[in-house]
Amino acid sequence: MAKRKIPNQPFEANVDDLSHEGKGVARQGEKVVFIDGALPGEEVVYKIHKRRRSYDEGHVLEIKTASDLRVEPKCEYFGLCGGCSLQHLSAEEQIKFKQKGLLDNIRKMAHLEPPEVLPPLRCEPWGYRRKARLGVRYVEKKERVLVGFRERRSPYLADLARCEVLYPTVGLHLEALSQLIASLSIYNEIPQIEVSIGDEVQVLIFRHMSPLNESDLQNLRTFGEQHQFQIWLQPGGPDTIHCLSPQSPEPLSYRLDEFGLTIEFLPSDFTQVNTEINRKMIPLALELLDVQADDTVMDLFCGLGNFSLPLATRVKHVIGVEGEAGLVQRARENARRNNIENIEFHVANLYEDFQGFSWAKQGVDKLLLDPPRSGALEVAQFLKKLKPKRIVYVSCGPATLARDIDEIVNRQGYKLRKVGVMDMFPHTAHVESIAVFERK
Repeated sequence: MAKRKIPNQPFEANVDDLSHEGKGVARQGEKVVFIDGALPGEEVVYKIHKRRRSYDEGHVLEIKTASDLRVEPKCEYFGLCGGCSLQHLSAEEQIKFKQKGLLDNIRKMAHLEPPEVLPPLRCEPWGYRRKARLGVRYVEKKERVLVGFRERRSPYLADLARCEVLYPTVGLHLEALSQLIASLSIYNEIPQIEVSIGDEVQVLIFRHMSPLNESDLQNLRTFGEQHQFQIWLQPGGPDTIHCLSPQSPEPLSYRLDEFGLTIEFLPSDFTQVNTEINRKMIPLALELLDVQADDTVMDLFCGLGNFSLPLATRVKHVIGVEGEAGLVQRARENARRNNIENIEFHVANLYEDFQGFSWAKQGVDKLLLDPPRSGALEVAQFLKKLKPKRIVYVSCGPATLARDIDEIVNRQGYKLRKVGVMDMFPHTAHVESIAVFERK
């Protein structure tokens, strides 16, 4: 297929809506255009940077008439850095946009109107991000090391001095990280730094493609001591991750004070990026499940036990199932450390037929689902046999949630009671949501 020619000239448009990715939606003749940086109600000048058969993509060159919803972005790199897409929209309007996107998906894919929309869960929208993977690259033309996120619409790293959404001990010290990498003998062989922050401990994992010499190791140790980071190294695959400094590292953990729990995790484990929202989300999920002291609850895609362990403090028995064996091992260890005995954890691929497992044959009263972005369709198709009275589904993908709502309601015999959004990722178009179902 011949490559579609991209015009050089700018165009003008009136923006009518926001796409689910946070781009302004306009029309150029008969064609829809998604315009990066534009808001509904604005008249803009834009340039096309990508052409498709049924739509174009462009970016704003000039705002001729600004929307009342537009605000001044806090970050000076907004528009250059691809880490955030919605800083030009107020935090209040961002959550309305995400809620509208969730409801639109449910209407379109499940043909349902939710009977009740929950008040959104909100948090401090700056400095919230405790997990991140930062790109690292030495740029010869700039004669310096860049650390941060990719540029918008580009594979290149943005030249950042700070990041307003990263946890401040990292986000305000990108220049220090840049100088640290520049001091190493293999400054051009460090492709990424992984950030993992707990309540008391913070970790940086340095991926390195060549061996570090003793001077490099000492520079890393010194940086860790000065900035109160544990320094971990990754010379190969994920199984090569190990701690360089200190010699006896304290474990990463986060507290759930409402439940009297402390959950420990490894730096490379999946945890929620936004601890404040997580601490609000767990009580909400238990409230929506309407947990009772004599309930048996199943938690599928349970990870470290983020929901399973709090559930176990409120119900008779919990069954947690997760596909990654390492996370299940850590969940069992967390149960022991917190003196929780009314819980069992199992390893199983929940995207394959799991009906033969003994845990799947147990009767359960309630079910909690917290799948990855790909959703939980295979589990949803099993509900007629599992027969929980009530289901709470926590989702990080509104489209797959809407698809699964269609299955749960229209084929498995459940009624959708409530849905809501949670602002896990302020200033981005990512949507975290929650839905509750009852068996008819």
